[in-house]
Amino acid sequence: MTQRRKKLLITQFILLITGLLIIFFTYYDKDNQVTENIISKETQEKIKQQVSEENEKGDIFFNIEYSGLDVSGNRYILKSKEAYNSKENQELVNIKSVEAIFYFKDGTVLNIWSNYGEYNNKTLDMKFEGDVKAIYEESRLFSQKAEYSNSKSFLIISENVKIEDIKGTMFADELYFDIKKQKLKIASYNNGKVNANINLK
Repeated sequence: MTQRRKKLLITQFILLITGLLIIFFTYYDKDNQVTENIISKETQEKIKQQVSEENEKGDIFFNIEYSGLDVSGNRYILKSKEAYNSKENQELVNIKSVEAIFYFKDGTVLNIWSNYGEYNNKTLDMKFEGDVKAIYEESRLFSQKAEYSNSKSFLIISENVKIEDIKGTMFADELYFDIKKQKLKIASYNNGKVNANINLK
């Protein structure tokens, strides 16, 4: 093999190695940049923290829906954007962005919304908390808490209760509705009085 040919082979080999190294480092560096651009370190830390919190809470579910019948035979649907079960008590499901629809036998419908809630998948009892809103026929109800007991057939609405109706507006501390007896009790604890503006027309 001639000297010239040896030099040519060595030059080609060096160029090949250099080209491979340039390609390797170019694409290796791009992969790192893409990863850094897609998920920042701050976001990665938030994700890690959220995953650890979720592991403490239990299994997480999204866009869930429960449906069934209460003890009186009324149908209901309970929807939630996010839910997680309790590790301590598997019967309890904690829910967020809650919507419940109750279809009563007389053809009327009750809609309830709240920020948070709790559903017992054994007793079918429900709790609603945080900006509770309800619509029943022409009445609108606002409060901070509501509790529906399927097992005992009652609905309690409490904390800053306000009812708006075509007949007027009423404020109370607690409403207790006996579903079986179809009776409503209104309570006020502060001064023993219920505030009401009634339209007599």
